[in-house]
Amino acid sequence: MARNTPRMLAAIALCAVAGAGLAGCEDGVPGVDPTPAADASAKESGKESGKDLLTGTKKITVGDRSVNVSCSGKQVEDRPTVVLLHGAGDDLTKMAALQKTLSADGRVCSYDRIGAGASDRPAGPQDLDAVGKTLTGVIEKTAGGGPVVLAGHSLGGLIAARYAPDHQDKVKGLVLLDATSPSAGTDLEKRIPESATGPAGDMRAQILATYEGQNPEQLVFEDGEVRSAGDIPVQVIQHGQPYLAAMLPEYGEGLEEDWTKGQKAWPALSGNSELSTAKNSGHHIYLDEPEVAVEAIRSVTAQAAG
Repeated sequence: MARNTPRMLAAIALCAVAGAGLAGCEDGVPGVDPTPAADASAKESGKESGKDLLTGTKKITVGDRSVNVSCSGKQVEDRPTVVLLHGAGDDLTKMAALQKTLSADGRVCSYDRIGAGASDRPAGPQDLDAVGKTLTGVIEKTAGGGPVVLAGHSLGGLIAARYAPDHQDKVKGLVLLDATSPSAGTDLEKRIPESATGPAGDMRAQILATYEGQNPEQLVFEDGEVRSAGDIPVQVIQHGQPYLAAMLPEYGEGLEEDWTKGQKAWPALSGNSELSTAKNSGHHIYLDEPEVAVEAIRSVTAQAAG
């Protein structure tokens, strides 16, 4: 597989550069229709729930921006709506097969963040609060005021984890799929010195610039402590296939250690957390082992509904 090493490492190791450069990211899940368009059951969900719920892929307005949203599946009484959050450099189409599979159980939605996919470009730099306001608008217009389970990959996982503690009235469960570490920036600066050259130096510079807002979403974000989101069910799943040591021998093994440390920090979100490893997966767990992602989301959603 041909890959741009600095760009690929940045995307996988710390979710800072477009993941679309990874081989297989545009591939669907074998045996699953990758189109999340509304099926017959989804089209009836609004009637059955008594609400005019969005189905299919449409644009909604949040604040002064147009946001691309996709929803499918029936709304099931007492079951939270699942909202999928894509990683950096991706868009909702990357999680379409996962959405299609999950929609057999109930209502599932995904969206392009401002600056991603078919949503509007940002007017200027965004912080996590601004991204959270967009997410709130999406939840209000797709979940009909009901509870949600957030399932985020990579940067989407970090956003979900930062959002949940301040929105415990809305978020009733979390699934973090190889989420960006809460200490990713600090870890990188410690692991790869400023004096590093070659691919390692390029990666360090790219990631730090991205964290400062040089990314399509113009998202500026910093490390922070993991805050409690209550006793909601939380599943944290990390990749199990180490590859950074082979691709960046001098620092790769240490980056893997840092990543694992970050994953072990996320369960502090809740007293009802579980950390596991997708043994056969790289960074995109929902593509490498879709059954692992599906099982985790179903489990958290069932607990949240109970």
